Amino acid sequence: MRGSAQDSAHDPNRPEPGPTRRTALRTAGAAASAAFLLPLAAQAPAALADESRSGSDALQRAFAAAAKEYGVPLSVLLGVSYLQSRWDGHGGAPSVTGGYGPMHLTDATAALARTPHHSHGSEDARGDLARARLVPDTEVPQPRQLPARLRTLERAAELSGLSAESLRADEAANVRGGAALLAAEQQKLGLPLSEDPADWYGAVAAYSGSDNATAAAVFADDVFEVIRDGAARTTGSGEAVSLPAAPEVSPDTRQLRTLGLPSVARDPNIDAPKGVSCEWFPAPYEQFGDNDYGNHDLGNRPESQTIDYIVIHDTEGTWDVCLKLIKDPTYVSWQYTLRSADGHIAQHLALKDVGWHAGNWYVNAKSIGVEHEGFLTAPDAWYTEAMYRASARLVRYLARKYDIPLDRQHILGHDNVPGTTTPNIKGMHTDPGPYWDWAHYFTLLGAPFRTTTGPSGGLVTIRPDYDTHQPVYTDCDTAGQPCAPHGSGAVRLHTAPSADAPLIKDIGLRPDGADSTTGVNDTGARASTGQRFAVAERQGDWTAIWYLGQKAWFENPKGRPTAVNGRGLVITPKDGAADVPVYGRAYPEKEAYPEGVPVQAVSPLPYKLLAGQRYALGLKTQGEYLWATTFDPAGHKVVRGQDTYYQIQFGHRVAFVRAADVRIERSDR
Repeated sequence: MRGSAQDSAHDPNRPEPGPTRRTALRTAGAAASAAFLLPLAAQAPAALADESRSGSDALQRAFAAAAKEYGVPLSVLLGVSYLQSRWDGHGGAPSVTGGYGPMHLTDATAALARTPHHSHGSEDARGDLARARLVPDTEVPQPRQLPARLRTLERAAELSGLSAESLRADEAANVRGGAALLAAEQQKLGLPLSEDPADWYGAVAAYSGSDNATAAAVFADDVFEVIRDGAARTTGSGEAVSLPAAPEVSPDTRQLRTLGLPSVARDPNIDAPKGVSCEWFPAPYEQFGDNDYGNHDLGNRPESQTIDYIVIHDTEGTWDVCLKLIKDPTYVSWQYTLRSADGHIAQHLALKDVGWHAGNWYVNAKSIGVEHEGFLTAPDAWYTEAMYRASARLVRYLARKYDIPLDRQHILGHDNVPGTTTPNIKGMHTDPGPYWDWAHYFTLLGAPFRTTTGPSGGLVTIRPDYDTHQPVYTDCDTAGQPCAPHGSGAVRLHTAPSADAPLIKDIGLRPDGADSTTGVNDTGARASTGQRFAVAERQGDWTAIWYLGQKAWFENPKGRPTAVNGRGLVITPKDGAADVPVYGRAYPEKEAYPEGVPVQAVSPLPYKLLAGQRYALGLKTQGEYLWATTFDPAGHKVVRGQDTYYQIQFGHRVAFVRAADVRIERSDR
């Protein structure tokens, strides 16, 4: 899919590139960033236990009954279900891979017939404006027939005698079907229905449906990690489920050999941790047309430029469609794609190279793009725990390798990437959207969002309870119509401390001054989990933050808070300045450009940072621009300037201000 003339790979004025090595500046997130060095198991259990709330125990009893009926250890049944769905039935709606219920029983023929097909942005080939949905109009997803190993709902119906409809819609029936499958896999391996969970490694690996030994082993290892660590939570439907920790369980991993799955040699091009299943599926680097090329730029990162960001995307397309599109040299590119069913990863680019994925050339040049199989406007086309965990392992590995702090100033959603110039703001993308569970994701990363000080700290980090926080969104399936109720990690921002007050305006999205809306793709009045803002005021159950140059209120009751308190560094206009400009990229001053490289305009966005306002500081960088318009990378140049920029949490998207225009101070002053 080609884009505007502005985005041509040979247009010297296309939106641009990025900063140099961040300095030693590490704000209050620095302590949390060190947490990624701890093993995943060391961080997750306590946080998972924190998620448990009082609720119905019907589902817990259903697990116990199914385990007894089919002779499956209860911990194994609970562990498999947790890795698939975190015990959530999702109201009978299927996942992106057609999995239903707590046991993720797959019936893709039925599920993908209702696959959503929505746009959330405009597209250009270079990714300099915004990536449109990954699936273009010519690639509308079609129902597909899964191989027999993945048609688990059909097999569960045969084994249990339950109807396909009950397995899809009834959580207790779904659990029985999953137990029947596990028992059948155990017997197929010629193993007894042992009470010892350590004897079930092979059956658990087979349950994954993975097509290679590595992916199956990763799935089984994760299940037994859950069993050893324990878990507890209350699902979105109010079911309280718990799995007591059993640290002594040591499964017989030799059983994996009996599955007969092929072992795939690890391609030397792969750059991923050993604890994930990853294949090399390269994006093409080809010339075509009138001196044009695609679908990425060859680079030499981090020697040529530092990698400061990891950008989290959802695909808006199925796994197989994504792999087809990444092979198109006229399309865009990104570094990794993750499969929903089992967390399997495909790597497409060497990390030294620059992908076209973020919709902002500055961010492209400084980032790694990670796509997750899923759909923004279909909250119940849910992301599996297997995919969340694989993604967390990958991101922890990348963060360690490139010294990227584990905070929301550096781990961005595509919806947090700013437009490069005013005309580009409307086209910026909104994935992974309000239904991505940032709180759970950062718990898996080993950097959970927690209160670090009292209310006088001056900063808040957004952190509603994902499952019970269910604001109404519209436009998922039909314009103007409410989306299905679903947990969300985002809070709404109002002009006054009242739910009846109008929503904050975003003049970049709506230059005519129209109000923001409750649309699922409308980021104009939305703050998401993990984002840090400076506190402007507090009144009763409401907290105001500085946001897009305005005082924005969100409901934050003491008994059920939607944010946690903290302290750190903030920026504010220098004394005597009524306002300072805000930018969507950090470009060098014109004097820095050598002959032959067109000067890139330092174009302010339509917003203003006003005197008396404060914004949380993310990172510090020097102005930088990657000039890359030739197929031969020998023609590429990195322009570095003297101007220093600070990245701030300005609205839903991050932004940049010149250091010369502002001063840094402590948030608790």
